[in-house]
Amino acid sequence: MSSTVKQILAGKPSGLVSIDPEATLESAMRMMVERNIGVLPVSDGEKLVGIISERDFLRRVLYRGVSLQATVREIMTEKIVTVTSGDTIEHCMETMTELRVRHLPVVDGGKLTGVLSIGDAVRVTVEDQQSMIEQLESYIRA
Repeated sequence: MSSTVKQILAGKPSGLVSIDPEATLESAMRMMVERNIGVLPVSDGEKLVGIISERDFLRRVLYRGVSLQATVREIMTEKIVTVTSGDTIEHCMETMTELRVRHLPVVDGGKLTGVLSIGDAVRVTVEDQQSMIEQLESYIRA
Protein backbone atom coordinates (compact mmCIF):
# COMPACT_ATOMS: atom_id res chain seq x y z
CA MET A 1 0.00 0.00 0.00
CA SER A 2 1.28 3.43 -0.91
CA SER A 3 1.64 6.22 1.59
CA THR A 4 0.02 9.56 0.87
CA VAL A 5 1.40 13.02 1.39
CA LYS A 6 -1.14 13.53 4.18
CA GLN A 7 0.27 10.56 6.10
CA ILE A 8 3.81 11.85 5.68
CA LEU A 9 2.96 15.38 6.80
CA ALA A 10 1.21 13.99 9.88
CA GLY A 11 4.53 12.49 10.97
CA LYS A 12 6.51 15.71 10.52
CA PRO A 13 6.95 18.34 13.22
CA SER A 14 4.25 21.00 13.09
CA GLY A 15 5.02 24.62 12.47
CA LEU A 16 4.93 25.31 8.75
CA VAL A 17 6.88 28.45 7.94
CA SER A 18 6.80 30.72 4.95
CA ILE A 19 8.12 34.16 4.12
CA ASP A 20 6.59 37.27 2.61
CA PRO A 21 7.79 38.16 -0.91
CA GLU A 22 8.80 41.65 0.28
CA ALA A 23 11.07 40.32 3.06
CA THR A 24 14.81 40.75 2.57
CA LEU A 25 17.00 37.94 1.34
CA GLU A 26 18.99 38.30 4.54
CA SER A 27 15.92 37.54 6.65
CA ALA A 28 15.06 34.57 4.43
CA MET A 29 18.57 33.17 4.74
CA ARG A 30 18.55 33.70 8.50
CA MET A 31 15.20 31.90 8.82
CA MET A 32 16.44 28.95 6.77
CA VAL A 33 19.64 28.62 8.80
CA GLU A 34 17.87 28.95 12.17
CA ARG A 35 15.28 26.33 11.25
CA ASN A 36 17.75 24.10 9.39
CA ILE A 37 15.61 23.98 6.25
CA GLY A 38 16.63 24.01 2.60
CA VAL A 39 13.59 25.71 1.16
CA LEU A 40 11.12 28.41 2.15
CA PRO A 41 7.67 28.77 0.62
CA VAL A 42 6.89 32.39 -0.29
CA SER A 43 3.36 33.40 0.62
CA ASP A 44 1.40 36.57 0.07
CA GLY A 45 -1.17 36.16 2.81
CA GLU A 46 -2.39 32.57 2.45
CA LYS A 47 -1.55 32.40 -1.27
CA LEU A 48 1.62 30.57 -2.30
CA VAL A 49 3.41 32.83 -4.80
CA GLY A 50 6.84 31.23 -5.01
CA ILE A 51 9.60 29.30 -3.33
CA ILE A 52 13.16 30.15 -2.38
CA SER A 53 15.85 27.53 -1.88
CA GLU A 54 19.48 27.21 -0.93
CA ARG A 55 20.16 26.72 -4.63
CA ASP A 56 18.51 30.08 -5.38
CA PHE A 57 20.89 31.73 -2.92
CA LEU A 58 23.92 30.08 -4.49
CA ARG A 59 22.98 30.81 -8.08
CA ARG A 60 21.32 34.18 -7.78
CA VAL A 61 22.84 35.84 -4.74
CA LEU A 62 26.39 34.54 -4.44
CA TYR A 63 27.07 33.94 -8.13
CA ARG A 64 25.34 37.05 -9.52
CA GLY A 65 26.12 39.30 -6.57
CA VAL A 66 22.55 40.23 -5.66
CA SER A 67 22.42 42.19 -2.39
CA LEU A 68 21.11 40.51 0.74
CA GLN A 69 18.94 43.61 1.17
CA ALA A 70 17.07 42.76 -2.05
CA THR A 71 13.61 41.27 -1.65
CA VAL A 72 12.74 37.62 -1.79
CA ARG A 73 10.48 38.40 -4.75
CA GLU A 74 13.54 39.37 -6.81
CA ILE A 75 15.06 35.89 -6.81
CA MET A 76 12.27 33.48 -5.83
CA THR A 77 11.17 30.77 -8.19
CA GLU A 78 7.66 31.68 -9.28
CA LYS A 79 6.90 28.72 -11.52
CA ILE A 80 6.35 26.02 -8.92
CA VAL A 81 4.82 22.60 -9.07
CA THR A 82 2.68 21.61 -6.12
CA VAL A 83 1.08 18.42 -4.87
CA THR A 84 -1.96 17.78 -2.70
CA SER A 85 -2.23 15.86 0.53
CA GLY A 86 -4.04 13.09 -1.33
CA ASP A 87 -1.19 12.41 -3.76
CA THR A 88 0.81 9.22 -3.38
CA ILE A 89 4.47 9.18 -2.52
CA GLU A 90 5.18 7.45 -5.85
CA HIS A 91 3.59 10.34 -7.73
CA CYS A 92 5.67 12.83 -5.72
CA MET A 93 8.91 10.93 -6.31
CA GLU A 94 8.20 10.73 -10.05
CA THR A 95 7.51 14.48 -10.11
CA MET A 96 10.68 15.28 -8.15
CA THR A 97 12.79 13.08 -10.43
CA GLU A 98 11.28 14.41 -13.65
CA LEU A 99 11.63 18.07 -12.62
CA ARG A 100 14.89 17.62 -10.72
CA VAL A 101 13.54 19.30 -7.58
CA ARG A 102 14.02 18.29 -3.97
CA HIS A 103 10.96 19.95 -2.43
CA LEU A 104 7.29 20.08 -3.33
CA PRO A 105 4.89 22.49 -1.66
CA VAL A 106 1.64 20.83 -0.60
CA VAL A 107 -1.44 22.90 -1.43
CA ASP A 108 -4.99 21.93 -0.53
CA GLY A 109 -7.94 24.13 -1.41
CA GLY A 110 -5.59 26.90 -2.50
CA LYS A 111 -3.83 26.98 0.88
CA LEU A 112 -0.26 25.90 1.64
CA THR A 113 -0.43 22.98 4.08
CA GLY A 114 3.13 21.69 4.06
CA VAL A 115 6.32 20.96 2.17
CA LEU A 116 7.41 17.48 1.13
CA SER A 117 11.15 16.90 0.78
CA ILE A 118 12.97 14.17 -1.11
CA GLY A 119 14.25 12.99 2.28
CA ASP A 120 10.66 12.54 3.51
CA ALA A 121 9.80 10.57 0.39
CA VAL A 122 12.82 8.28 0.60
CA ARG A 123 12.33 7.63 4.34
CA VAL A 124 8.69 6.62 3.90
CA THR A 125 9.45 4.49 0.85
CA VAL A 126 12.14 2.58 2.77
CA GLU A 127 9.77 2.12 5.74
CA ASP A 128 7.01 0.84 3.43
CA GLN A 129 9.39 -1.59 1.75
CA GLN A 130 10.72 -2.84 5.10
CA SER A 131 7.16 -3.43 6.28
CA MET A 132 6.37 -5.40 3.13
CA ILE A 133 9.51 -7.52 3.56
CA GLU A 134 8.55 -8.30 7.15
CA GLN A 135 5.01 -9.26 6.09
CA LEU A 136 6.32 -11.55 3.35
CA GLU A 137 8.82 -13.19 5.70
CA SER A 138 6.03 -13.77 8.21
CA TYR A 139 3.83 -15.28 5.49
CA ILE A 140 6.61 -17.58 4.33
CA ARG A 141 7.27 -18.80 7.88
CA ALA A 142 3.60 -19.51 8.53
